[in-house]
Amino acid sequence: MSIKCLLTPVMTGALALAMALPAQARDFRLGLITPPSHKWTQAAVAFADEVKEQSGGEHSISIFPAQQLGNEAQMVQQLQTGALDMAFLTIAEISNRVPDFGALYAPYLVDNIDQAAALLRSDAANDLLNQLPAEAGLVGVGYGMAGMRQVMSRSPAKGPDDLVGKKLRITPFEPLRDFYMATGAAPTPLPLPAVYDALANGQIDAIDMDFDSILIFKFYERADNLLISNHMMFPMVGVVSGRVWKDLSKEDRQLLQASMRKHLDGVIDHFQQQESQQEQQLRALDITIEEAGRETFAAAIDDWEKIWSAKSKSLPNLRQAAADIKSN
Repeated sequence: MSIKCLLTPVMTGALALAMALPAQARDFRLGLITPPSHKWTQAAVAFADEVKEQSGGEHSISIFPAQQLGNEAQMVQQLQTGALDMAFLTIAEISNRVPDFGALYAPYLVDNIDQAAALLRSDAANDLLNQLPAEAGLVGVGYGMAGMRQVMSRSPAKGPDDLVGKKLRITPFEPLRDFYMATGAAPTPLPLPAVYDALANGQIDAIDMDFDSILIFKFYERADNLLISNHMMFPMVGVVSGRVWKDLSKEDRQLLQASMRKHLDGVIDHFQQQESQQEQQLRALDITIEEAGRETFAAAIDDWEKIWSAKSKSLPNLRQAAADIKSN
């Protein structure tokens, strides 16, 4: 019998064994900017636990909250090179790279948290995710969100006239900057951990913030005037590095997609459920509260639309989807 004949069964057996082995175990890394106490981080931890359990311990996900891996711009760069596997990112950073996403920040696109949740689950919003692989090197898995945006200030504010010339802290991205510039305010980018002290020492006069963060970080201790305006939604997106994604098996892709979407959806549910309760918590504090609606910001909205109708081709589709939600 030839050596070739003797080796064939051995080689065949080895090949069969190799094919039966599980896919290569991975220790993925997921970065985000929120602190451990924030719902986004808690959802990331729950996602990691589920992937480890459902993969039988084959895969694990290490969570890096509170900008441990850098700010969002730095994390996107890491995702693009494959140095970082996954992230939960504000749409703010995504819109800096893919301007079409700026349409999600159209002022008064939606009127409340329930409409925001419905819009993020719509086909119009999910169609935007299809742009990420080609334009940003990312795979968009699904959306989460924070609460609706409000204005908290050191001095009373009833509308845009009271914001003129005020240094107002924003998350650094163009749609929000353009909105506040249209009001006459001086939008001032500042990292979230620096906001409390900046309010205390007068470095800033006001902040654009949601109920949840106002309560968690106790900003009401340094700015005791709240303008409830619900002027903008604040989406988040779960992404996977395109470089990492292409090397994953079909089964691993399905596992990561299903689990991440589940926990992102849970984030949306969470903010829906707590929004009215947190508003009542703030109303119970010794602070001054005013309310404003679309008509109060009409001029700023018009100015914003002039800029962004030319920048985002998806704005009409999102406007129509939002109108359909409001009419149902």
